[in-house]
Amino acid sequence: MLPKSVTDKIQENVSKPCFWKSLSPGQNWKSKSMRSFPAEFVISMPGSLEHRVVFSVRWGNSWQLWLEREKEDLFMIEEDWDEFVNDNHLGPNDNLFFKHDSTMFLEVQIFKNDGKEIIDAPLEVEPETEQLHPTTPKNFHKETTHASASASEFSENGPERQGCVDVKNPELYLLNPKNPYFVKTLSKRNDVLYVPKPVIKKYGLKFGPTHSPMHYLLPGDKINGLTKLYGGGDAPCFNGWVGLCRKYNLKTGDSVVCELERSGDLVTAVRVHFINENMR
Repeated sequence: MLPKSVTDKIQENVSKPCFWKSLSPGQNWKSKSMRSFPAEFVISMPGSLEHRVVFSVRWGNSWQLWLEREKEDLFMIEEDWDEFVNDNHLGPNDNLFFKHDSTMFLEVQIFKNDGKEIIDAPLEVEPETEQLHPTTPKNFHKETTHASASASEFSENGPERQGCVDVKNPELYLLNPKNPYFVKTLSKRNDVLYVPKPVIKKYGLKFGPTHSPMHYLLPGDKINGLTKLYGGGDAPCFNGWVGLCRKYNLKTGDSVVCELERSGDLVTAVRVHFINENMR
């Protein structure tokens, strides 16, 4: 657990509702208590936490977690929370800082007990979590930023969470190197394709109204989709993604490069680049 002096310094310039999570003796990250929201946090944002939340992290990845109520307490669905824990290989020395961004969106920062912040996608499991994931090789998070860094700082467009493919130099897959892009690693739920918020901010992207047409462009193929806007327009995404994944037999853990095609600043298509030949 981080000393109070460190946590106070991290959140001293944060004006929006926020809270911390770290393990107490006898707990692990999949304990039921870790899936709950502090009551004061929920009360501070009436109407924002109704059915689901979206967590975003430094390296541009995001997770959608559905919510359920038990009496007066609000919990994240166990399967969704466990996926977030597994994807980030959370262990005893991790501390999570949750900060409300807008509506149902929360930014999550991960700090080690020595105050260093994790700013890159975790590659493999840490030794301290080996008992939880005994078949995964040992490795460490990259740790390059100290806790004194601004809590509102974003890294530039980085990779999605680690899957079975380590995507190196994703820009080499682009048809137009000036186009915005991100790496998408498939999770268990792939109903829509979300565009990471850091990518939207970095490139100043704009999206058509909800239900406006868009297209997925693939080698020798074109799949129609629709633009969806959630959270008052703060969460643009595209439907038709689940059909694409099924058609091309994309599985959980597979990674693709998503290149965004624009007309002006308006995103009109997603060009999907396969990493492995066997995905085609």
